[in-house]
Amino acid sequence: MTGLKVIQLLPALEAGGVERSTVEISEALTAAGHHSVVISAGGRMLPELLATGAQHIHLDIGRKSPFTVLTVRRLRQLIAGADIVHARSRLPAWLAWLAMRRLAEPPRWVNTVHGLNSPGRYSRILTRGDRVICVSESVRRHLLAHYPDLDAGRLQVIERGIDPDMFARVEAPPQACRERYRAEFPQLMGGRLLCLPGRGTRLKGHQAAIELLARLRQSGVDARLLLVGVEQQGRQRYLAQLRQLAQQRGVEPWLAVSPPRDDMQALYAASDLIMQLSDRPEAFGRTVLEALSVGRPVLGWSHGGVGELLQELFPEGAIEPSDIDALTTGAIRLLAAPSTAPVTIPYTLARMQAATLNLYVQLCQS
Repeated sequence: MTGLKVIQLLPALEAGGVERSTVEISEALTAAGHHSVVISAGGRMLPELLATGAQHIHLDIGRKSPFTVLTVRRLRQLIAGADIVHARSRLPAWLAWLAMRRLAEPPRWVNTVHGLNSPGRYSRILTRGDRVICVSESVRRHLLAHYPDLDAGRLQVIERGIDPDMFARVEAPPQACRERYRAEFPQLMGGRLLCLPGRGTRLKGHQAAIELLARLRQSGVDARLLLVGVEQQGRQRYLAQLRQLAQQRGVEPWLAVSPPRDDMQALYAASDLIMQLSDRPEAFGRTVLEALSVGRPVLGWSHGGVGELLQELFPEGAIEPSDIDALTTGAIRLLAAPSTAPVTIPYTLARMQAATLNLYVQLCQS
């Protein structure tokens, strides 16, 4: 088969699992001799996307406004002649559906369900592709539970994956790794470092992390906390609320925050304990894999995709959701005698890329 033209649709290229997967599949497409096109409103990760050899077309297909439907005509022109249209979010999927309805020969349609979306007509659009990629078994079960008439044969589980070279295991003590951050985060020097990666939204469990920090310090543990990714444009009010909470709990001197970063492997290596405390079940939980690959223990709520990964790879880090007492006990236990994280992570980037490209090829040949 000659090279495919694959168009991926997503709202923007700022930060997150959707954006990361888009870049990773683009890299695999161009490496295999296919033509990768991404349509979005752009963002922080655009240079990284362009470095893969992809073509980017700026179109605001993620803005929730009645005027966004005006992009359908332009979108129809762009996707005409493509082999695959791959939508990664609900609104872009709706726009793709509207655009393809009037094409004489529409492309094959793939959707990825990246989250455990609220069931309903708006979310159902992601189940209407020729193939529907589920990023975990949790997502597959969620879709079949809420859409009982859904053809399960169109669902394919392709777990997200990490590059084990990018998140190479580090055996050096965290304190030695932490020296590189002395100037940037002086409040994190000494003691035991807890790290919670996650966007600046209240669903990511930042409040629970601050409460854990307070309880650990009350228990005599010299704990410090780094919230990575919480400092974002438009999130200043939420950040102020977190700082106020830390002040109320008496732990602000031992709290640091940062924007999304590109040095996560080094930050994991510098940490004593990584946390994943999202209030709602996550579809997958890539940060769990990243941290375990580096060799650091992970503590998280045992629900959704995060719970699946912890139960399989690091069960001692799985905590009953919202049980702050168990979370504190678990943190003290892991900090006192950290369990050995698994050396081999089965969910790799290469595996995810190969499975996705194979799906594209099989779909076009069917």
